[in-house]
Amino acid sequence: MSTAREILSSLGIEDHNPGAWTGRALDGGGARLESRSPRDGALLAEVSMAEEAHYEAVIEAAQAAFAEWRMVPAPQRGEIVRQFGDALRANKDALGELVTLEMGKIRAEGLGEVQEMIDICDFAVGLSRQLYGLTMHSERPRHRMYEQWHPLGIVGIISAFNFPVAVWAWNAALAWVCGNVCIWKPSEKTPLTAIACQKIAHDVFAANGYDAGISGLLVADAAIGARMAEDRRVPLVSATGSTRMGRSVGETVGARLGKSILELGGNNALVVSDKADLDLALRAIAFGALGTAGQRCTTTRRVLAHDSVYDELKSKLQRVWESASIGDPLEEGTLVGPLIDEDAVDNVVRAVATVKEQGGTILCGGERLEGCFMKPALAEVTADMPIVKDETFGPLLYLMRYTTLDEAIAIHNDVPQGLSSAIFTRDMMEAETFLSHCGSDCGIANVNIGTSGAEIGGAFGGEKDTGGGRESGSDAWRAYMRRQTNTINWSTDLPLAQGISFDL
Repeated sequence: MSTAREILSSLGIEDHNPGAWTGRALDGGGARLESRSPRDGALLAEVSMAEEAHYEAVIEAAQAAFAEWRMVPAPQRGEIVRQFGDALRANKDALGELVTLEMGKIRAEGLGEVQEMIDICDFAVGLSRQLYGLTMHSERPRHRMYEQWHPLGIVGIISAFNFPVAVWAWNAALAWVCGNVCIWKPSEKTPLTAIACQKIAHDVFAANGYDAGISGLLVADAAIGARMAEDRRVPLVSATGSTRMGRSVGETVGARLGKSILELGGNNALVVSDKADLDLALRAIAFGALGTAGQRCTTTRRVLAHDSVYDELKSKLQRVWESASIGDPLEEGTLVGPLIDEDAVDNVVRAVATVKEQGGTILCGGERLEGCFMKPALAEVTADMPIVKDETFGPLLYLMRYTTLDEAIAIHNDVPQGLSSAIFTRDMMEAETFLSHCGSDCGIANVNIGTSGAEIGGAFGGEKDTGGGRESGSDAWRAYMRRQTNTINWSTDLPLAQGISFDL
């Protein structure tokens, strides 16, 4: 096992001061930010946080870089992103371990997160030759109509601690091939992984002779994020985090008529039909609820089981929850690592107490362990309990029963959030009902697959309090560009649309 400093040093990072980056260190810096590992509380390193002067320097560097980068043909931009993906491949083990050290997810998930970065780079490379517009038929003779897509400029990226590198890459890789430049404000809880990624990106751009301002970094507190949200020089802000944070960002960006992509809270449910493969469902529930210690936006938080399979599934879940390996995320065999900090543990412990107060039963778990660890909780609840409608960001799973599919869908949709959902069934009619307009109201709906583990090829995002934005695959690239409709008159006349006559 390497230390965080050894990993950073292997990437050529010796000085973590300050937390603003335009490809070179900027003088000065604000308060010192400690990065501590949730594994054992050990100090990994310190970073000096960016202040207003650093913000302005990074913005100015980004503006200058955009003037050059937007003129680079999209396939050439894709080639740079391809090289970035290769650099990530070369540093996958080190960067994955750094994710585990700083965030606490188990080693396999840390490596998996870096793989997501690599995958989105591969996707973006192909996309760089497919930024298609449409050709339309004009109603006027000898006129041609078409649409094309142009880069926006600076894309501000605000990311959360739970996916400290992948979500940035989802945004940055697409934004870059679309001709934009990026400024990243990572979570204050995971600054070192951000610095590592920024260094890798900077080295790739520099090796190709491109301005470092194409990729900017601001390790800072929420005030800098708010500054970015209100800044007209940042036409698009992509923010990942809590619904409370996203609502603030969305309102601020919207007030200046800017664009936003919001990836916010999830309260994801998995329906287990009487026609389900229970062993398959059990594995999906365990991964969805226990993975990342319940700190994913797509974490399975509610399981709705049919009356006829409820007791059997409940018994199976209890055995899994009671035997789940809790411990050092770098150790082989560990399934549940630490939460990000002790405040996060406090939050889940309070939610467990609330479940009891509202009449629910804790079937197992819910106890605080040493440091940032706790035993995952499994709770038997009813859908009318207020706590069930909240997102508790940790390993707390609610189990409830249903009788008919219509009842299950009604319970499923009766929460403010709308990110990910799943049903386990071998019945085609049930599956298609769940996926139809009268089924799941989430942005992601799966059949015989859990709520977590989305592939980058599909657009990622949700509805309602989840924000409504889309990142990653499909046509999510359009959010990073502006659409322009063009009409060309190649005649000697000037006919007007709608047959209007206007003779002078």
